Amino acid sequence: MPKHEFSVDMTCEGCAEAVSRVLNKLGGVEFNIDLPNKKVCIESEHSSDTLLATLNKTGKAVSYLGPK
Repeated sequence: MPKHEFSVDMTCEGCAEAVSRVLNKLGGVEFNIDLPNKKVCIESEHSSDTLLATLNKTGKAVSYLGPK
């Protein structure tokens, strides 16, 4: 499955939980949240655009860093 890396402006556990919530709701994803470096690595068949739109639902600043 393709892996995508995103930068997400997370400052606390609550932010990381919000990211987990939206990704779990989307489904079909495996992800790893790196809170200290503010990065989320997602393994999914969903397009990067779909993943970006999903992460944007958290209200955090999100940017796509590229394939991992």
